[in-house]
Parts: sequence; structure tokens; C-alpha cells
Amino acid sequence: MMITKLYKIMCVGAAACLMTSCMDTIILPDDKTVDEDFWKTKEDVASMVNGAYAAMAADDVLSKLIVWGDFRGDEFLRTPSAKVSATVTALDEIAAVNMQTTNQYAAWASLYTVINRCNIVLDRAEAVMMEDPNYTLGDYQVDRSQMLSLRALCYFYLVRNFRDVPFVQEAYMNDSQNMDLPQTAPAEIIDHCIADLEEASKTAIAARSYPVSEWRRVGWITDDGINAMLADIYLWRASVMHSQADYEQCVNYCDKVIESKQAQHIRGRNEVVPKVYPLADAADMYEDIFFEQNAEESIFELQSRSNTALCQYYYKYESAATNGGEGWLQATPIFGATPHSVYNATTSVSSNALFSTSDMRYYAACYYPSAGEEGYSVRKMISDNPVRDKTVVKERESYDYGGMNRNYNVYRLSDVMLMKAEALVQQVDTTWAAEDQAAGLQKAFNMVQAVNTRALHQDNQGDSLKWSTFKGLDKDQFEQLVLQERLREFCFEGRRWYDLMRYNYRHVEGVDYTRTMYSIIESGEALVPNYKEMLNLMTRQRGNEANGVKAKMRDEAYLYMPIPNSDLIVAPQLHQNPAYKDTNEFEKTY
Repeated sequence: MMITKLYKIMCVGAAACLMTSCMDTIILPDDKTVDEDFWKTKEDVASMVNGAYAAMAADDVLSKLIVWGDFRGDEFLRTPSAKVSATVTALDEIAAVNMQTTNQYAAWASLYTVINRCNIVLDRAEAVMMEDPNYTLGDYQVDRSQMLSLRALCYFYLVRNFRDVPFVQEAYMNDSQNMDLPQTAPAEIIDHCIADLEEASKTAIAARSYPVSEWRRVGWITDDGINAMLADIYLWRASVMHSQADYEQCVNYCDKVIESKQAQHIRGRNEVVPKVYPLADAADMYEDIFFEQNAEESIFELQSRSNTALCQYYYKYESAATNGGEGWLQATPIFGATPHSVYNATTSVSSNALFSTSDMRYYAACYYPSAGEEGYSVRKMISDNPVRDKTVVKERESYDYGGMNRNYNVYRLSDVMLMKAEALVQQVDTTWAAEDQAAGLQKAFNMVQAVNTRALHQDNQGDSLKWSTFKGLDKDQFEQLVLQERLREFCFEGRRWYDLMRYNYRHVEGVDYTRTMYSIIESGEALVPNYKEMLNLMTRQRGNEANGVKAKMRDEAYLYMPIPNSDLIVAPQLHQNPAYKDTNEFEKTY
């Protein structure tokens, strides 16, 4: 818990008077943080480190991760009965691809808050070793490792949602510092993130340093968390830049995490043969990951005592007496497609039938809609009632809500396994001999199969994906299979939009991540159009509106959020995403 309040929010009006940049509209430390009596003890540093983690788990961050990562894809529709409000208007703008630059989700302040806290620790913590003999070099190295990693995670989110963002490694302590920062091209920021994570890995906490029951094993960024993040970043860059070397790096870091998890695994009482992958069995999966939390297979979770963001978006944004207890978002009809009893090449790859009825994730994901409703209320991470038995169909029918104290799971083992599968598919060269292509694709298939099989009820293990069914598919179809399995495994966990963006980037040519979009437009060049099949997936839940949305998503710029208008006002070096007009020129069409 934070001991002191570390930051104050600076109003936009004051920032404008100072003629400073976006950073001044975000955060500056309070007097306590810069007081001469602070930064004297080990406890002072611990307070700041814990404060950075707490800021990352704040509702303002988590609400944006939900909307950025899931609502922009095919998983959610805005709850139609929601009363008109600023939030409803903002969600409608996003859904219609008509965002104003004042949209509440076009805001990066909360992530820059975390970044500045990390920067302050990195700037001030080393000197504490001279003040407090209890604060050792080892303590400092661990704290530094975590702050480098958490900062890299923030920048990775910013790049994936805004593309061209200000990059700063300096600690901002007072409003006299120059905060007028230009945007940096995403390739350069990603390079910095990789360098920081590689530096952090040298002194990272080993995950196996803590027992399975210790929350810090996954509540702090350990070596497993760093390697998972590196795998994710390399997979992203490989998809954008079409880099086989980066796909190889992704696989290497995935293997490090998998091997570490295997080494940490403690064999269960009824586990005669050690699991190849230490994933929870289907009957225990929901309870372990989303109810008990900090599960064995987890890698990094943002710890939360009261996750208001999940409550407001997935369950209840107003009191039950006022609104009957609904969230702002409902799962789309793709989660209610008629399930099939056994997977096959047609239903698993190209149709909307996401789940087998043997798949426990089918029962854990959603509730059936009430009469006359199209959307499905989310069950995952909301219900305290574990899903253990596929025969209990009422799990989809009987509404049951629990306490909203869920952690936000950033990485878990199945995520890393499916990253590896995605990278392995892309490493297959279609010019290879047919048998070599099949061998490469089977390695990826084995990862998908392992994740899929663990989700099946023990009486239906035979319903798992079969290589004999899929071995005739081509590389593009295997790519879709991995994409579908990630949707089954991570629905509503803030990953889908980034999966779709990687899919898009892999199928377009000419993206220049070494330059900002502004510099590309200024040079008279056009931005790269988006991939038709990605747009088809993105809009498949939109019915008659789908074609209109696809027509608006013309090029790369529309994949990203607008730059916050409040920061453009006070920061001369910032340039708006070319997909969006200035607020005073904006005309709503939804």
C-alpha cells in the first residue's frame, strides 16, 4: 500500500499558462516526494516502488486497457440500455470510428503517471544506499529491474494504442523542467524497451525465489515476466517489420518462460506423470486463475483489492436500484454461436463457432442473454461460482456475481505458449517442401493443442484438436487457428485488439515504423491500407454497420487512438494522428 500520496494532477488551464507540454497536464510529485527528508531510507524507496505498481493497477489504467484491448475488436458491443453519459458517448464514438480528440479513452495521462514514478525511482534510489546501510546493492538492483520493466510495459501499451508518443526517461520533479516533448517513432521506442528489459533481466528476481503461494511471485515483475514481455515485443515487431529474426527471438524467450515454469512446477497429489506444461486442469482452471488468482500458471498480475473497472464495464456501472445492474459492455453474438461437439477444419478456422461444448471456457465466458437481447453478459472474472462440470448448463443461464476484487492478468503461461505458436507459424516458409512445411506447422499446432486440451472436461479429452484433421491446412489457415485459440483462451482479458493488429500488419506491405505518421504524411507519402480480412474479423459482430465501419478504417492511422486534445493545446511539438480532425472541425456521423 502507498504510505503517502505521491502526485497531484495538474489542471490543463495551469499547464496552458505555463506553455509547457503534455507532461505538465499529467503528474508532478508532491512536496513530500521532493522534501529533503525523503529518499533517506529503504522504506522510502519501497513506498515509491509500490506506488508505481499501485498506479498501474489504478482503475483509470485498467478501464483503458479493457477498452483499448477488447472493445475495439470483435468481442464487445456497448450495452444498448445504458443511459446517455460521457462514457456511453465515448464508446459510441469508438464503435463508429468517429472519435473526437477529446474522447475520454484518447488519454495517456495515467500511463505517463506510472512512467514518471518509475523514472523518479531510477533517478533517486541509488543515492539511498549512501543514506541507509539497510538498503543494499542487491535491493537497489531489484528495484531498478522492476522499474525498468514496468516502464517498458507502459511504453509498449502506448505504442500499440497511439503509435507515435513522447518518449522520456527523465524524472519530472517540478514544473520548471522543459516538458515540451516531440513524438518518437515507434521503432525507436521499442528498441529502448528491449534494451531496458535486457538490462533489467541481469538483476531480475527469479520467479522460483518465491513459493507458489507468495503473491510477489507474480505481483512483481520477475525474470518470467521480463521474458514474457520480451517475447510479446519481439512478436509485435516481427509482425510489423516482417522480421524472421524477431520471430526467432520470440520463440527463444517463450522457451525460457516455458522451461522456467516447468522447473517451478510442483507435482500434484494425483499427478502420476509430471505435466509437460503446468497448466491447471479444466475443472480447476477458472477458480485457480480468476477466483483464487496468482495461479501457478500466472506470470504477472496487477494486484487489486477492489477492481472497480471490471465491475463498471462487465457487471454494473450504476447501482442495481437505478439500472438493474448492467455493465457498459456486453459480449458479442460470436460467443453465442451454436457450439459443435467436435472440432473440425471448417468450424474451428472459418466459422463463428468458437467453442466445443466440451470446452469449459464456453461455460465460463458468458451468460445466455435475457429474452429479446442480443449481447451476452460477461461471466469470466465476475462470477465467484467455479465452473467445474460441463453438464451444468445452468452456468450459462444462472446469473451469479461475486466480489470485484480480481487482479488484472497481464501474462500467463498459456499466453506465452500461443505466442510461440504464432511465431512458429510465421517461421514456416511456403517455398519449403510440403513435408517440411507440415513439420513446422505441427510444432505450432502442438502448442495450440496443449492449451485447448487442458480446457476440456476430463470426460471429453477425445474432443481435442487433432493433427489428423488439421495437417492439410495451409499456413494462412494455421494462422487463423492460432488467432481463434487466443480468442477462446483470452476473451475479455484485454488482448484481442493487439492480436488483430498483428494479424493486420503481417498481411500488409510498406509500413514504416521508423518514422512518425506525421513525417510520412508531410513527405507526401500515403499510409498503408489495412488488411481486408482483419477488418472482416473486426466488424463481424456489427451486422448492417460492418461495411460502413470497414470503409472508415482506411489505413494504418485508424488502428490507433487520437492524440489527447488537451496535450495538443499546450505542446507545440505534438502532431495529431492524421486519421482525426481537430475537435473544432469534427462532425459526428454516428
